[in-house]
Amino acid sequence: MRKVVLAMYMSLDGYIEGPNKEFTAPRFSPDLKSKWIDRNIERADLMMYGRTAYEGMAAYWTSPAANKEEAAILANANKIVFSTKLAMADWGNVRIVRADIPAEINRLKAEPGKDMVLLGGGGIAMSFLDMGLVDELSLLISPLIQGGGTRLFAGARERTGLTLESAQPFDSGAVKLTYRRT
Repeated sequence: MRKVVLAMYMSLDGYIEGPNKEFTAPRFSPDLKSKWIDRNIERADLMMYGRTAYEGMAAYWTSPAANKEEAAILANANKIVFSTKLAMADWGNVRIVRADIPAEINRLKAEPGKDMVLLGGGGIAMSFLDMGLVDELSLLISPLIQGGGTRLFAGARERTGLTLESAQPFDSGAVKLTYRRT
């Protein structure tokens, strides 16, 4: 059975974006690329996003600043964007899911394939956690105290037990923590 993996970057103090909703990217390194970016792409045959995260990713990966090889890989990847507001999505192989997320995710989990990776943002991440749809959390903790913004687990409504599967340090000082739900 396929797993839903919540793969999110966050600051040491728990923020996934700054006070003005700006994304503060972790410091790039070859280590980050191989252990975080490439790992998330390799393990998944479906990438999932909330509307805001999707729009940000689509804008970046279709811009002249994006690495063309990686942009092509991500454009060709199967993607879902969860939104009731988005009129259309046209960044490669993407479809919009507007309703009954648990039924859609459970249907997809039952299909053969690789993991399904939810990459953001905070609202859809919390919705997935609240609905019990996340099987694994893969958190990249950056050595940064953001000091304000949007916290990943803001508004958590239930206590959720987790078991640490691994802790993997990166050359940048970041640490990837992998948890599964208990």
